[in-house]
Amino acid sequence: MTDAITAIIGIKHMAFAVRDADAGLARYARLAGGPARPRVVDWPGSRTRVALFELGGIEHQLCQSMDEDGRFSTWIRERGGEGLHHICYAVSDIDRALADAQAKGARLRMCKACNVAGSHPHPEGYVAFLDDETAGIELEFMQVYTPEEEERYRAVKGI
Repeated sequence: MTDAITAIIGIKHMAFAVRDADAGLARYARLAGGPARPRVVDWPGSRTRVALFELGGIEHQLCQSMDEDGRFSTWIRERGGEGLHHICYAVSDIDRALADAQAKGARLRMCKACNVAGSHPHPEGYVAFLDDETAGIELEFMQVYTPEEEERYRAVKGI
C-alpha cells in the first residue's frame, strides 16, 4: 500500500477563519506588501465570503462566514479568535490518499456545504476532509481537476 504522504504533491491552499474577509485582506496587504492577484468572492453554497490571494507560491483563503452560526464564525467563537483553520493538500489520487489515511486510523469529516463525507466534487477539484486534526488544524485533500474535468464541472454546476 502506498503511503498517503507520497500521494501529497503540495499545498493547494491554507484557509484562515476571519471575521471580515475584506479587513483581513487589507491587513495582509499592509503587512506582506500586497499579495499577488487578490480578489474577494462569495461562495453561496457554503455561505462563505473568501479573500483569495497567493503569497509565497501558496494560495491563501481568508474565510468569513456569511451567517452568525456558519462554519468559520463558530470556529472563531469556539477557539477565541481568528487563525489557521485548515490546510488543503493537493494529492495525485484522492481515493488512494483517503484509503491510505483511513488505513492509518483517519476518519472522514462531513463537508458541511455539500453534506457529504469522502471524496466529492467542489469548484476546483475532488475534495475530502479528515475528521482528525493535526495540532488543532483541519486537513483537507484535493485532487485538482484536469482542464476537461473542470469544464464538465462548470457545465453541470453552472459556476
